[in-house]
Amino acid sequence: MAVVVKYVVERNGVERMTFTSKKEADAYDKMLDVAEALEGMLEKVDVPLSEQQVESLALEMAKYKDDFISVLKGSKPAAEKDVKKPAKKADEASDDKVTAIKQA
Repeated sequence: MAVVVKYVVERNGVERMTFTSKKEADAYDKMLDVAEALEGMLEKVDVPLSEQQVESLALEMAKYKDDFISVLKGSKPAAEKDVKKPAKKADEASDDKVTAIKQA
């Protein structure tokens, strides 16, 4: 018989997500903390949003908090920076080898 350790993230008595790693569970819990704080801020904005919209928007903002932080600081989000970088020929060649191995 195997013993499996699971980490459960719970909010207000409701099980939100289960993880096999404490690190992942802690990261998810922290993201929920950020989302909860953002909900409080979004409820004060002068834009008509339903409670569900506020909750969804806060959760999405928390997921991409690093991108939001960089934009608020005046720089481009990491996703845009990565897209503009051209791929190196060496990277393309190594990708082809990996693909060929997977297909064999």
